Amino acid sequence: MSDGFEYQFPAIRGVQAQREYYVSMCPMRLLPRLFQFDEDELAPELRAQRQLNRARIPELSRYITENVDDYVFSAITVSIDADIAFKPVAGEGEENRIGILKIPMSARFIINDGQHRRAAIDDALRNNPELGDETIAVVFFIDKGLERCQQMFADLNRYAIRPSPSLSILYDYRDETAALVKSLIGSSDIFRDVVELEKTSLAPRSRRLFTLSAIYHATNELLMGVSERSPEDAARLALEFWEAVAEQMGDWNRVRHGELTAGEVRKDFIHTHGVVLQALARTGRALISRYPKGWKREIAGLKTMDWRRANSKMWEGRALVGGQLSKAHQNITLTANAIKTHLGLELSEEEQRVEDAFNRGTNGIQKASA
Repeated sequence: MSDGFEYQFPAIRGVQAQREYYVSMCPMRLLPRLFQFDEDELAPELRAQRQLNRARIPELSRYITENVDDYVFSAITVSIDADIAFKPVAGEGEENRIGILKIPMSARFIINDGQHRRAAIDDALRNNPELGDETIAVVFFIDKGLERCQQMFADLNRYAIRPSPSLSILYDYRDETAALVKSLIGSSDIFRDVVELEKTSLAPRSRRLFTLSAIYHATNELLMGVSERSPEDAARLALEFWEAVAEQMGDWNRVRHGELTAGEVRKDFIHTHGVVLQALARTGRALISRYPKGWKREIAGLKTMDWRRANSKMWEGRALVGGQLSKAHQNITLTANAIKTHLGLELSEEEQRVEDAFNRGTNGIQKASA
């Protein structure tokens, strides 16, 4: 503190790995001024964290500004490369953990975890300066050099596991499609008790036919471009569509009636997997557009399709790649193309382009093997 000027933060002192650290609150308007990024141009081995991915910032910033009454940000973790002082408010017992953390203004702060949150807050403040008086938790560690900072970054991120897409959808109350799908699953006999709400993949012995994320993405595909419908109309359409599909899928009903196990159906057929559900929804959107009043009659053609996984002549290269289901965008399109063609629907220009490329590749392989 040689220059006599210092920052003062109300803080709580703690101990981890026999090292003191401090937890405080920082007004958001001060965050961009105090905590700078490591230099982007430095080589990775000379930095204390990853490079900032600026493409992530607008989405995070919108999350704050569009949810000013209920956004949530976790603490930012910062290292300080200076000698600090902590003055407890009391001298004995647990109370000496609470006090004032004094940091010289010449200190350098390095963000170990939270640089994208910091950048998003900076961006959000430009659009909504009133956020500046709100606070975010900051955890201060004493910087013991670059090696320690890099190890902290590695440790903080090593065990960070993103929740499964299904669980994120289950716990999301802002996404209108997520709310619609959860209501659909709870109110429809075809999905009740056969949808895995937490995991994104199903074990061979699972009693579930579908995952929540698969139903979500397929329903989102179905409702794409129907924003003029009210939420009630969209929910009604989704329910009617999936019920109409279920009427053509006898195996779905046999599972619900206990005549087949879900594992047997998933193993032998492809129609419960995400790539096919999304392709069915894309086909359904085209049917509804072409036959607004009679799409349910036209969808009956699904009953005569051969959905067996063993039908490689139909599904290999489309829903299957090397015998395994693939949810790649191209595979969804190729699977939808097969369904649409079976139902007598024309392909869009983009779908036809993908189909032509697929046929050229297939013909080339056949000629080479001949």
